[in-house]
Amino acid sequence: MLGSESYTPATTRDLVGRDRDLREIRDLLGLGSGGGALLLSGDPGVGKTAVLDVIAQAAQAEGTKVLRAAGVEFEAHCAYSGLNQILFPFHDAIDTLDAPFRYALRVALGFQSGSPPERLVVSNAVLMLLRTVAAGRPLLLIVDDLHWVDRASAAVLGFVARRARSIQTAFLAASRTGVRSLYDGGALPEYWLQPLDEEAAVHLVSTNFPDLVPSARQRLLTLAHGNPLALLELPSALLPMQAPDLDDFPAMLPLSQRLETVFGSRITELPPSSQRLLLLAALEGMGDLGVLQAASREAADGYDLDDLAPAERSQLVYIDESARRLRFRHPLIRSSVVENSTSTERRAVHSSLAQVLIDQPERRAWHLGEATLEPDESVAALLEQAARLTMHRGDAVGAMRTLIRSADLTPPGPDRSRRLAEAAYVGAESTGALPSAQRLLDNARYNPRDADTSLHSAAATALLILNEDGDVETAHRLLVCAIETEDHRYQADNIALVDALHALALISFFGARRDLWLPYYRAIEKLSPSAPPVLSALGKTFSDPARTGASASAELDRLVAGLVNATDLVHVTRTGTAALYSDRLGDVRDSAWRVVRIGRDGGPARRYLSSLIHLCLDGYLTGLWDEAARLAQEGLQLCETHGYRAFAWYFLYVQAILAASQGEVETARATAERIIQWAIPRGAHCAAHYAHHAATVAALGIGDYADAYDRASAVSPAGTLASHAPHALWLTMDLVESAVRTNRQEQAAAHVRAVREADVAAISSRHALLAEASAALSTPDDDEALLMFAKALAVPGAERWPFDFARVQLAYGERLRRARATTESRGPLGAALATFSHLGARPWAERAESELRAAGASKRRNEASDLHKLTPQETEIARLAASGLTNKQIAERLFLSHRTVGAHLYQIYPKLGISSRVMLRDALGDDRP
Repeated sequence: MLGSESYTPATTRDLVGRDRDLREIRDLLGLGSGGGALLLSGDPGVGKTAVLDVIAQAAQAEGTKVLRAAGVEFEAHCAYSGLNQILFPFHDAIDTLDAPFRYALRVALGFQSGSPPERLVVSNAVLMLLRTVAAGRPLLLIVDDLHWVDRASAAVLGFVARRARSIQTAFLAASRTGVRSLYDGGALPEYWLQPLDEEAAVHLVSTNFPDLVPSARQRLLTLAHGNPLALLELPSALLPMQAPDLDDFPAMLPLSQRLETVFGSRITELPPSSQRLLLLAALEGMGDLGVLQAASREAADGYDLDDLAPAERSQLVYIDESARRLRFRHPLIRSSVVENSTSTERRAVHSSLAQVLIDQPERRAWHLGEATLEPDESVAALLEQAARLTMHRGDAVGAMRTLIRSADLTPPGPDRSRRLAEAAYVGAESTGALPSAQRLLDNARYNPRDADTSLHSAAATALLILNEDGDVETAHRLLVCAIETEDHRYQADNIALVDALHALALISFFGARRDLWLPYYRAIEKLSPSAPPVLSALGKTFSDPARTGASASAELDRLVAGLVNATDLVHVTRTGTAALYSDRLGDVRDSAWRVVRIGRDGGPARRYLSSLIHLCLDGYLTGLWDEAARLAQEGLQLCETHGYRAFAWYFLYVQAILAASQGEVETARATAERIIQWAIPRGAHCAAHYAHHAATVAALGIGDYADAYDRASAVSPAGTLASHAPHALWLTMDLVESAVRTNRQEQAAAHVRAVREADVAAISSRHALLAEASAALSTPDDDEALLMFAKALAVPGAERWPFDFARVQLAYGERLRRARATTESRGPLGAALATFSHLGARPWAERAESELRAAGASKRRNEASDLHKLTPQETEIARLAASGLTNKQIAERLFLSHRTVGAHLYQIYPKLGISSRVMLRDALGDDRP
């Protein structure tokens, strides 16, 4: 129930049929027991706000401090407007915060100007302020109409909700059922508030409207379907018409529309001045009494805040005295106010608001845009500037929407086309709005175009092509044509040109061919006065890192250092891309996580996707395999949701390489084949290279060295580092090891020479580790090889790459044992076994343990009594044979001839009391690590 007299929040005695709901909500919310977070959902009018009122009243009575806010439909585009509602009464307390947090919060809330603060800083500042405001008391934070809260505020509130218990706070939000909000996906536990049951509905109507005849009451109950707001509002409007007229009400009309009709009739009964003031409040959205008063003075038809009285008496609005804001009693009232106005009236109100919001450029530009009917370049330019501010804050969705409105108000000509094309590019490159981007591009093509239009149009089109049929050649040709034929004079500050070059770098990377990168290089050389740092670095680290990656070290240092205070999410992810093949993703990990958190709270999908990719790849390399697996699944779901088909292979690769490393060979091979089948027809050779890498690791794990060699060679033939195939660097040791194991000594040596000539070791500690280990593997002389292995393991920072490091330790231990330094081999073999076991790299752990046994180390488990009869080498051969390896595969692994393996097996069988190979597993028992 939503109240009775001139509106005050509902009390417990006002509510009917909600006792059980209130108990369960309090329990789930953790009121009185340390706090928690809960989302209250339900249909419009079901009584969510009334329940919030009662929960708030009860909490206050128990000594809990209560703060409230409500989402505002017409301010959903204004960053931090929701947060402003909550914290405005406590603006003096902000000064008690430490300087960085004080500055961030004051800028975010509009109390002072400055560079847009990082959302994480704002979020932490809010936590600190809430502690101060609570002053040691329990705190309840209530947010109504969550689905209309602006994205920036929602992100911060989500941050607070997830940490509510840690600051003794309860967080309760309400949102309409079926309306997508920023909390979709399970970020908050949810309680669905159902309509009233029949008994409660009858009691509610009978108590409030005793004069309704039984037939009218039954008709009302049928129409209302237990919705409390309908049960209370329909009789108020219908009583004067008497009961029979209820039959004239359309039975199939959706409930929300029926309520809109009811509210509309009540609004039109108000004096004209009150209706105009309500329209001003509805379109202003914040309920700021100061703004409403100033704007009413600007209005030509004369009204002021005194005209609120009839609306307050009709229970349509009330004044929140603590926040000094006007509140609509229900969102449908606000909607009805707007629906009952004319377009001329709405434009006049927007114009008045624009005149008083001089110090709020984004809101002012938006209201000017809504007030303007004909194309107006001055207004369109203001909207474009507002879009830039919005984008700088990280709100790509808001920027795209504002650019579209700017284009709508632009006179026919190149500027209109340019703004549409840029909106399309933002949609394709950042927000994930691919269908909308395509429509915007189609519209842009019907208008005169300039160079910037063609560049943004080409970049957006290339990305759309990539995500539809994935045709790398077509996307590349389109981009190169736009870059090389348009009159942009290669100015480095041309946003459209820079965006087009970034798109070209991505397309060229996908193609993994030198000829695709040549136009990029030509353009970078022509940029004046010089290429932006990220573009310059990409041309060295992302294209052909084997030859140019090391030369970008200083540039990467500067880019990474600049991420500390970066708010531009595009710059963060582009820096991460530049850092990928230099093994510096760890340097951008914190920034990448920040982007992911923003993405989870509704931020730009493409940026979110890029950072997930970077975290997955770094997680695999640094041994964070569980995290990498979770993020890969998250990335695949994101690709599916937003249609980013061209990027799903990254996450499939992560799944494949993890499966390969952990011994799930069939899964790894099937996933790799899926990537290859997608990539090859589209010319996306880089994706195929990633897939071959996963298949190579899978083959190495089970000792199928012939297949490993073929797979690795498909990326880069032995003896060469394929031009502009950056992932070939990641297969250096794989190719050399598989060549050595298949008696291709010349090819192994040739590949080591190519790696040394390219000075790959200068790129990173990982590449130095792999280069030295590869040289050791290919060296026939044991003494020389052992020195090289020791040198590889001594590379500073090499331990940061646990799987690669353990593989080198394993190879070192194997070589020591082969050189009959049996005791010495146990150290590196034991260390490798510990790492593999920790990572869950089962086939590698089995191999390390087998080597340890062959080296005479003690067994990890008690073995069958007959096993003591076998020599260490016989034990190793027996275990490998029991695992399913052929004599040839066992021979390759143990550096023996297949005939020797066969001879050993014939000696092993009688010792174990068996007669054939198939009996080995039972005879050996379950002795896997």
